[in-house]
Amino acid sequence: MEMNWAELRERYLVSEDAAILALNKPAGISVTGERHDTDLVELAAAAGETLYPVHRIDKVTSGLILLARELGAHGQLTRQFNKQTADKAYLAIVEGSDLPDRGVLDLPLGVGRKNRVRIAAPREAIRESGSGRWYVDEADLLAGKNYPSLTHFATVARTGDRAVLALRPVTGRRHQIRVHLAWIGHPIVGDPLFDKSGAHSRAHLHSWRLGLTAPWRTPPELRLEATPGPDFWEPVELDPAALLSAAKDLVAAQM
Repeated sequence: MEMNWAELRERYLVSEDAAILALNKPAGISVTGERHDTDLVELAAAAGETLYPVHRIDKVTSGLILLARELGAHGQLTRQFNKQTADKAYLAIVEGSDLPDRGVLDLPLGVGRKNRVRIAAPREAIRESGSGRWYVDEADLLAGKNYPSLTHFATVARTGDRAVLALRPVTGRRHQIRVHLAWIGHPIVGDPLFDKSGAHSRAHLHSWRLGLTAPWRTPPELRLEATPGPDFWEPVELDPAALLSAAKDLVAAQM
């Protein structure tokens, strides 16, 4: 994606104050630290603006990204992610519509060959409780380090052989949502980790909402929302406004 910082900042700004900057990042640009790629932090630095990522989303994921403009705020905000008190919500369009209305993916992650994130157990060991909880027994965990990983989801809509989901990742592991969904048989549409067809222009995963404590603000909180662009909704022929309204109701009910 070719765009200078001033254009990107103006077009995708969600919120800013003296301490933070929040953007609705388009799919296809990295936040920071990607080899061989220009990223948001690098673009900002080249334009004279120093920013510190509070969290990260993948290059292929669109949506809300929060950056700190000073180190005090950065520390206060990153601690909330580390302590799992940040309130995060994502939207995804997945293959397959046979998901329950609500579910919990309680599947530890590990790292396999070539540093690829995977479920830390054989695929056939994944169980579904019948009440919408996917899990693996401790006895089935592979040797090596594993990382407890928890994602809640609610099904917003079903259309044909696809579903729109609202998701709340409790933990924040690398590729967590993408791997969790793919390993239960519902990969995100267009996810290059699991779809090599090239039939889609992007992965249909979007960082939608963030809620954090922000002591320097009055009231002392950040409530941020990034509306998905039209490209996110392309795989489903449904009304985006109606889908967002339904997703908000589900999130308000804590899924």
